[in-house]
Amino acid sequence: MTRVFITGTAGFIGFHLAKLLLSEGFVVHGYDGMTDYYDVALKQRRHGMLLQNGNFSATEGMLEDQELVDKTIDNFQPDVIVHLAAQAGVRYSLENPRAYLDSNVIGTFNIMDAARRLKVQHLLMASTSSVYGANEVMPFTETEKADTQLTIYAATKKANESMAHSYAHLWDLPTTMFRFFTVYGPWGRPDLALYKFVDAILEDRPIDIYNHGDMYRDFTYVDDLVRAIRLLIDAAPEMPDQRTDVPAFDSISPVAPFRVVNIGNSEKVRLLDFVDAIEESLDKKAIRNYMPMQMGDVPATWADASLLQHLTGYRPQTAFKDGIDRFVSWFREYYDK
Repeated sequence: MTRVFITGTAGFIGFHLAKLLLSEGFVVHGYDGMTDYYDVALKQRRHGMLLQNGNFSATEGMLEDQELVDKTIDNFQPDVIVHLAAQAGVRYSLENPRAYLDSNVIGTFNIMDAARRLKVQHLLMASTSSVYGANEVMPFTETEKADTQLTIYAATKKANESMAHSYAHLWDLPTTMFRFFTVYGPWGRPDLALYKFVDAILEDRPIDIYNHGDMYRDFTYVDDLVRAIRLLIDAAPEMPDQRTDVPAFDSISPVAPFRVVNIGNSEKVRLLDFVDAIEESLDKKAIRNYMPMQMGDVPATWADASLLQHLTGYRPQTAFKDGIDRFVSWFREYYDK
């Protein structure tokens, strides 16, 4: 049985990925800091559900704690590492940038170095669509230059990509970085737009709609996202001397077993249409508070998922209205609203 070490298993995406892998018979060890960036009870509930499976075990600790990271990974002896834990949130990075350096740079290095030491079969790590920054040519492709990050959060994720490429080259460590596009769904983070909007509408509070709603996002349903990660586990980048017929759109490095992959729905959805769909799902109108563009935000994201489909035969396809309905059903049940 393949042994997978996942960071961030009490988090939104890590929880869903662990649940999927456990359902397929993988042995999973989770590592999570249980920080209070948002409701810790939600994190504990996710971990509690995973711990009902005998193939799941977990350690609570910070990524910056190198001694604990090394000890935990050495004890578990994983075949594959999936690094999802990070200090998340574009807007919070304006308030507390140092948290992003500690977790996303130092913490990620600790995971990379453990992967090197154990010579794992495949290291997979989360990046973000935010690395595309001020790029305007859409849909975004992995082969385009991405050097204009607009927030410290995005900058730390781009740093992770550069760090990972160097380790893949130096130590022949097969590494895949995935760039996520606006992930949403049940058990989501309370700081995400969908969660905040649903909660506010049900409580008769106004919702803040930035750039007067003239924004576009590539909304990716969480089950689609973790299915893509599951399939990418089996698509480790080959060494440079082992390749044949690399397509022009493949982001694989010419000097390392390293690749960047977009995971997105490949559909650009206007924010106002997203809000309309939430109102329809709740059968209740929002009190709309139109705001100017927030500092560090981008007007649009849109993924080209051709590489993902080439590597796995799969691409996300859940319609945003269906995904919203599923989230609303979960939210109402979880909070009894």
